[in-house]
Amino acid sequence: MSLHHWTVTYRWARRIAIGLVGGTVLLIGIALLVLPGPAFVVIPVGLAILGLEFAWARAWLRKVKERSGDLVNYFRTGGK
Repeated sequence: MSLHHWTVTYRWARRIAIGLVGGTVLLIGIALLVLPGPAFVVIPVGLAILGLEFAWARAWLRKVKERSGDLVNYFRTGGK
């Protein structure tokens, strides 16, 4: 087996592992929207894990950060 073959295999294995772990955490966070639990903490963690390998997850995480910042400012100013 050549070194190139191992590199490709490692990359795919890492991508699959990150996808499975991040996807599972994200799905748990989505379930916590209707179940008791910290959904608004777990969902960004899942997106951050997925963001290690997937550009779409980084973009969603960026949007979540912007929206949460807007929400915090809204409550700080008393809804003004």
